[in-house]
Amino acid sequence: MKIIIIGGGIGGLTTALCLHHAGFEVKVFESVKEVKPLGVGINTLPHSVRVLTNLGLQNTIAQNAIETTDLAYFNKFGQPFWSEPRGRFAGYKWPQFSVHRGTLQMILFEEAKRVLGADAIVANHHLGSFEQTDNEVIAHFINRETGEPIHRETGDVLIGADGINSVVRQQLYPNEGPPVYSENVLYRGTTRMKPFLNGTTMVMIGHMGQKMVVYPIDPTPDENGDYLINWVGNLREGKSKLTARDWNREADKARLVDIYKDWTFDWINVPAMIDGAKAVYEFPMSDRNPLDRWTFGRVTLLGDAAHPMYPIGSNGASQAILDADYLTECLLKYVNPLEALEAYDRERVPAAAKVVLQNRAKGPDQIMDMMEERFPDGFSEEEIPHAELEEVMDHYKKVAGFDVQTLNKKG
Repeated sequence: MKIIIIGGGIGGLTTALCLHHAGFEVKVFESVKEVKPLGVGINTLPHSVRVLTNLGLQNTIAQNAIETTDLAYFNKFGQPFWSEPRGRFAGYKWPQFSVHRGTLQMILFEEAKRVLGADAIVANHHLGSFEQTDNEVIAHFINRETGEPIHRETGDVLIGADGINSVVRQQLYPNEGPPVYSENVLYRGTTRMKPFLNGTTMVMIGHMGQKMVVYPIDPTPDENGDYLINWVGNLREGKSKLTARDWNREADKARLVDIYKDWTFDWINVPAMIDGAKAVYEFPMSDRNPLDRWTFGRVTLLGDAAHPMYPIGSNGASQAILDADYLTECLLKYVNPLEALEAYDRERVPAAAKVVLQNRAKGPDQIMDMMEERFPDGFSEEEIPHAELEEVMDHYKKVAGFDVQTLNKKG
């Protein structure tokens, strides 16, 4: 069976590796001229690290990432109100990694070139359209700049892993329209600075109207003993002129420093951290409405093409990796690829939709608004509603598929 994958990001490359490992012929087509390490920090949760470990990649990732020990929440005054161990420190069989997105993509890319062969990953091929017959699917590629046809590829299955603005999804759902904007804008940067807390903690500060997420993403300090720290500011901006995710759109750093000027705590100086970034990038926090189905005949969707979601709960890349794993399982189980893709749909469509909708409802970060609404002027230790916070966090883990008891049974 030959499988065509549209998109060479984290989801597409993980899928290629899973399928190759299972014995399938795979070819990946990427729209950009050259695969480069783009983006900033992401997290891979234990349920996805299980898949990457089975591909033999855990040690390589560990050498280039931070193994996250704990997650901690603070209010806008820097007061802690929730913390929990993460990954192996919470009893999982697999770690949680915080890593530069581009670093993880290049690890996957180099491994895919090694095991599939360089000819199996084709850059500068933008999907123009596809069509199906009873026996095959045909992909037509164009030069993105000129629109001229450049290549035609046939296969048994086509997987659209081409992101939130997926060409595959657009052909399947031509009237869907643009992504759904949340009225929140994300401001991203990385800063070389001294470690905070225990050096491997991921922190959430503030509330959903003004939030800051901070975590280290590189285990190697520079000559000054500074580490690369990833941070994301989330501001409820209302209507915005921003219309699309663009990793390269620079924001006004001075404005952001002013907004966060009072967030100077004894364990981290947020305005100094923002000011220390070489550049700050902005894009609208957006997703798409969940679909009833991803699969049409020999064509299906995966990752952000199938279920783009708000970056809440650190679960976007992890859900794409879970897609790759389950799709491979289905193609191994069913001889008929049509049956395999339908089985993939039955499991992953509702599972991913729950995560998308939970993230719209603030996911685990709803505890930030809970604390802000109840204690806008701060709180004492005795006032923290520990049982309520624990209930929210445990519920999200079950929805997202990484409660420790269920996950560890998978071995």
